[in-house]
Amino acid sequence: MVNTLLLLASLSAVSSFHLLEQDEFHFKSWMAQHNKEYNMKEYHKRLQIFTENRRRIDKHNEGNHSFTMALNQFSDMTFGEFKSAFLWSEPQNCSATKGNYLKSNGPHPDYIDWRKKGNYVTPVKNQGGCGSCWAFSTTGCLESVTAINTGKLIPLSEQQLVDCAQDFNNHGCNGGLPSQAFEYIMFNKGLMTEEDYPYTAFTGACYYKPEMAAAFVKDVVNITAYDEMGMVDAVGTRNPVSFAFDVTSDFMLYSQGVYTSTECESTTDKVNHAVLAVGYGSENGTPYWIVKNSWGSSWGINGYFLIERGKNMCGLAACPSFPQV
Repeated sequence: MVNTLLLLASLSAVSSFHLLEQDEFHFKSWMAQHNKEYNMKEYHKRLQIFTENRRRIDKHNEGNHSFTMALNQFSDMTFGEFKSAFLWSEPQNCSATKGNYLKSNGPHPDYIDWRKKGNYVTPVKNQGGCGSCWAFSTTGCLESVTAINTGKLIPLSEQQLVDCAQDFNNHGCNGGLPSQAFEYIMFNKGLMTEEDYPYTAFTGACYYKPEMAAAFVKDVVNITAYDEMGMVDAVGTRNPVSFAFDVTSDFMLYSQGVYTSTECESTTDKVNHAVLAVGYGSENGTPYWIVKNSWGSSWGINGYFLIERGKNMCGLAACPSFPQV
């Protein structure tokens, strides 16, 4: 009996050792892929977080879900760390945006993707460790609307918005709203190019030069809160649309498929990340939005994701907007 117990204990120890070895192997491969380096103390902390994230991914992918999760550049972070680095730390209550969008009578295409309609969408950008997603959603939308109207697709400056748009209730790396950023561009009479006012991922002093403005806003269009059919109308008949939603922990490790969540909130005061709807469609009977993110092209589907459409998923219909140029 004693020998049997000793044997079982020994086998358990060997199994645990192999698991640990396996975890370290996966972690070291991931570190090499993402050019990560740590001191010894940090290494063990990150290894533990990485292992927990990897097990969560495996468990999720074994289940019956409409989207899959995968390791990515954020896999050594807790959601708390991720949230403070990449999402808004200042709550943005977008209920202040009053709807002024007049819907058309349709018809709406069943599928649209502005990336395929012409040279209307700039490549995916990377906001880095700054909660400036609102600025990227703003430039992405204005770049597309300008290109659709003029035929010229020019990458615009997120940094100008981060540095200069505070008077319009935006907070640099701590959050903001595209609708408020469009207001800033309209009253400020222009936005410079990314080349002339490059991105740093820090809030700095404003050095906007009006004579170098490359894009302008004549009016700001706010789609009525929670009117997701208004969003369909705008994206289907006019142009991409900026929106905000509530990111929860599983979205950090999203890989592909149509994202849905039972954890996220859906009201105007809970949104914490702004993105750009560039199209919509449906897959296996599930309608979805095609969305451009600002976490680099290695995240998700080459920097994009799909999210369920028609249910105000995670508050995505809380405060959509776009500019008129």
